[in-house]
Amino acid sequence: MDKIENQPCPFCKQNKMTMTEEELEIPYFGKCFLFALNCSACGYKMSDVEAEKDKEPVKIIFTVENEKDMKVRVVKSSNATVSVPQLRMKVSPGPASEGYISNIEGILDRFKKVVEDLKETAEEDEEKREAKNLLKKIWKVRCGDVPLKIIIEDPSGNSAIISEKASILKLKK
Repeated sequence: MDKIENQPCPFCKQNKMTMTEEELEIPYFGKCFLFALNCSACGYKMSDVEAEKDKEPVKIIFTVENEKDMKVRVVKSSNATVSVPQLRMKVSPGPASEGYISNIEGILDRFKKVVEDLKETAEEDEEKREAKNLLKKIWKVRCGDVPLKIIIEDPSGNSAIISEKASILKLKK
């Protein structure tokens, strides 16, 4: 792992930024680089995952059907959009978008956190009820009681769901 410390932070301008780069060999995906920036002064952080070789734009569809599927490895680049149609939820890339390596459970946990935050801040009873129902659905998916489709669209081609069950399609540019 390469590490460079005491770099200027783009936000607070203090020389407290640490930059790290790690080379990983990800099964079925190849050589990748994991980048991270972290400022100890202001707390700014950013990470990304990039494949060594350029790839074609990709759309990956995976249906979670049981508890075992929770452990399926996911590589999401900072360019990717992750959507869960049954929950009517989508995370699109923006200027602060991060890449990460996780699993299906980690993806669901990210969506669950958003729904929990919405439930806490909702002012209308209907919004709270909808959030509560979404949380129940996420719980049922995690238990393997309800199937759920996860879609990753990545114009950089640097994302993957590492499973034979994953459908990989070309994404139109």
